[in-house]
Amino acid sequence: MKNVLDVMSLQQHVDSNKGLKPIDYRKLNKPGLVPLYIFECAAKLKMKPLTAACAAIVYHRFFREVKSSDYDEFLIAASSLYLAGKIKDDDSVKIRDVINVAYCTLNRGNDPLDLNDEYWSMRDAIVQAELLITRTLGFDLNIDLAHKYLLYYMKTLQDWVGAEVWNSVPIAKAAASYLQDFHHSANILKYKPTHVAIGCLSLALQTYGVQVPLTDESDESAMWYKPLVKDFSREHQWEIIESVIEVYKHEAFLKAT
Repeated sequence: MKNVLDVMSLQQHVDSNKGLKPIDYRKLNKPGLVPLYIFECAAKLKMKPLTAACAAIVYHRFFREVKSSDYDEFLIAASSLYLAGKIKDDDSVKIRDVINVAYCTLNRGNDPLDLNDEYWSMRDAIVQAELLITRTLGFDLNIDLAHKYLLYYMKTLQDWVGAEVWNSVPIAKAAASYLQDFHHSANILKYKPTHVAIGCLSLALQTYGVQVPLTDESDESAMWYKPLVKDFSREHQWEIIESVIEVYKHEAFLKAT
């Protein structure tokens, strides 16, 4: 069996860098930077977690179809945030707020835009980018997120392992955190939402050393996830776990530079 890295220490390392000087997104110019920008903007906009995750999926799906060098990634990110608000019927996402948060996060120290030419130019760019994204995705805006599956699997597993074990460690919180953070990576598009949910829940169990009763890790057919998702394999499990761990490594690297 492959070794599970200490994900908690990676998370703590990332969290310890939060007090550092904010990232200058324009100057850093590193791969994987824009998803950080999306989630920073989402936090400032007080978006619901599902809306933020939806924005990340829209962004990743768009750049799966096109070359990143052909478009302004930060503009597409801002438009993805706005579009996600519509997809998820999140009434708290207003275009003026998206414009000002996106602008101020990208241009540290600047005041929000007044209703001047620059504001209207950015507003028009976001709206046009929204149409471009929609066309590029073939008007398929049905975003099937893994969150609902994770909730169902956690409820099932809670009854399985028992309330005493389940409440002794924050499995649910860890799994939800891993899932949300996995949206920083385009690798999330490689897997079915059901597989992503199981992978993140499996990582949470591994993190806290919780053994599910009446299961045998040496036997693929006797793994705890088989009754929940029949087409999920051990290889899927470790691929997703490694992808999530890579997100924390990469974020720690970005915030340390």
